[in-house]
Amino acid sequence: MQDNATEVTAAGIARLAGVGRAAVSNWRRRHADFPKPVGGTETSPSFALAEVEAWLRKQGKLAEVPLRERVWQQLAGHPEGPVTALIHAGCALLLIHDRPTVWLEASAGSDERLAAMLTGALEDVLAPRFGPPVRGRGVHSGTAGGAAPGVNSPLSVNSPLPVNSPLAVNTSTAAPTPASAPPPPAVQAPSGPQLLPSAPLLRGVAELAAASGARQTFEFLLGRHLDANPRQYTLTPTELAGLMADLAGTARTLLDPACGTGALLRAVTPRPDQELYAQDSAPDLAALTALRLALHTPATVRGAAGDTLRADAYPGLRADAVLCHPPFNERNWGHDELAYDPRWEYGFPARNESELAWAQHALARLRDGGTAVLLMPPAAASRRSGRRIRADLLRRGALRAVVALPLGAAPPYNIPLHLWVLRRPDKAPAQPEVLLADTGQYATEGRGGPDWRAVREAVLDAWGAFDRAGTLDERPGLARSLPVIDLLDDDVDLAPARHLPPPAAADGAGALTAVRERLGETLRLTAELTPPPADHAQPAPRWPFTTVGELARGGALVLRTGGNGGHARVPVLTDHDVFAQTAPSGALPESDEDAVLTQPGDVVVPVLGGGSVARVIDDATAGAALGRNLVLLRPDPTALDPWFLAGFLRGTANNRQASSYASTATRLDVRRLQLPRLPLDEQRRYGERFRALDDFERALRHAGRLGEQLVRGMYDGLTDGTVAPD
Repeated sequence: MQDNATEVTAAGIARLAGVGRAAVSNWRRRHADFPKPVGGTETSPSFALAEVEAWLRKQGKLAEVPLRERVWQQLAGHPEGPVTALIHAGCALLLIHDRPTVWLEASAGSDERLAAMLTGALEDVLAPRFGPPVRGRGVHSGTAGGAAPGVNSPLSVNSPLPVNSPLAVNTSTAAPTPASAPPPPAVQAPSGPQLLPSAPLLRGVAELAAASGARQTFEFLLGRHLDANPRQYTLTPTELAGLMADLAGTARTLLDPACGTGALLRAVTPRPDQELYAQDSAPDLAALTALRLALHTPATVRGAAGDTLRADAYPGLRADAVLCHPPFNERNWGHDELAYDPRWEYGFPARNESELAWAQHALARLRDGGTAVLLMPPAAASRRSGRRIRADLLRRGALRAVVALPLGAAPPYNIPLHLWVLRRPDKAPAQPEVLLADTGQYATEGRGGPDWRAVREAVLDAWGAFDRAGTLDERPGLARSLPVIDLLDDDVDLAPARHLPPPAAADGAGALTAVRERLGETLRLTAELTPPPADHAQPAPRWPFTTVGELARGGALVLRTGGNGGHARVPVLTDHDVFAQTAPSGALPESDEDAVLTQPGDVVVPVLGGGSVARVIDDATAGAALGRNLVLLRPDPTALDPWFLAGFLRGTANNRQASSYASTATRLDVRRLQLPRLPLDEQRRYGERFRALDDFERALRHAGRLGEQLVRGMYDGLTDGTVAPD
């Protein structure tokens, strides 16, 4: 059943029909029967999805709206907003996953019957997965925002606990955080009237789940929502989440007190008896994370909405591990209200040291010997206002490691963030040492982040050796362990770069000699590849031209857009890689949509940035997934030469006429790019010349990089004494 209330924007129509925004604008001007706007604004109108789908089918512009796209448009245009729609969809998917026969019975009748029956059915399935809802309790005054329609209840502070529960502890040794009432549950079963507007969406979601699976369907919808609202959410990259989970080690009970979208707990290796605890101050994130985890793992999931520092949902929890990506640089974290909170065992954090409050909260929620891994800003390791707390963490053996990550590891991407590994002391160490590691050398030029494989291997190897022995022999430029006493000075500065010698300093002169030899070889190659003088004697030919769009419609090439990660983890070709002519360096989150994989002879064109760039895929680059803001053209080799295609697409005038301009960006409409109609033999003649120009350009770029490396190395060598001035 189609949802007549669902609205879709011009951008959504373009996605449905597989065209650009400009085509939708043309249809509105040229076709009097195009659906009229039903909402939005004059500059950004919205249209009824059912009317748009009917018009597109009538015009022959699509045979049928793909199910995935129709479900997404229903969710994005939900009258209560996409977050509410996602929560309703997640609840239904959990019911479909756990009790499929109940869903089939409820969905057999009208939308009204479906909504009425789902409320009771959802209560029956949510309580076993998340715990019984807390009823008759008010929202704590420190909680940010109201509760979303949506999941689980944290156990009440006064609730009786099983003997073997991680919450059953002697509160005389760890007093709970004061609170007038537990924070609101993350998700509760929506009522029938709340579910009724979502009924058509839920039917589509169920149909999609039948083909793809409940978990994959929710991941697809959540991923689409996060991609559509990149500025609203701070995401923890998948690779970083996996590294943090591995540093925490095997654990039965885990807590993430600032769970966001649930990336950290989702990265944990599942165990049959596992218990996952999550809390976030944003009710919508707490609900989405609880549902995401419940669909991802059979473990017990406890999720709560509330300000963790002011209204801790789990004051008696003693977990095996805590994973946390806390908010950075928050001044309004509760400094005035929480001065006498029992969690501050290592000192009361200053107003500008919110991260040290989160670190102590993590330690307070660990069992003795438990491990916490936190993502921290580098300033937390060196600010003078935090030196007393850092000193006490070191003296008592609670802070075990500080790892500096490369640039681009996580937002904000222009700062090399740190990982702190903490352990709740079960006994005082005799001669404590702390591990300091710096993985900055694994930063890459691409936008896809650092070399995660190298970062992971280096960090886990160093931490494993240190954790077993309590000490680590120096690994120049990478890691070393220091006695705590050596760090207890006036600053207690724990920034790893200040305590690690530069790598391979003794061989600086030899390394520079090798760079100089490579630069000389590259410059000789560049001279050989320099193009011959241009012949001006020939008059400019008058070719008949065609466009990329016409060639695609005629079958001479296939046009694909990138941005999906698929199920397999493969290197991702980013727009930065195409501009810089470097190897695939990016990463995309796992997606149920298949990734577009490159093949030799494909031509890849960036659509943002305003540069005249096109890259022909070779054997070394083939097999990479196509990243965001890239369009792939796959020419029919019997009709088009790829180098001829790429060369003419790079023409400045060609790009100018096919580009549109906004206030802050330039966007290329690849379908409007032109190239001449020439016989295949003539195309190949031009293609050979374009290929030679590409080789020359690559040699120039390589020479430039080697020159920069030589200059930088000479400055470093002269200043650190490894290179003599004569």
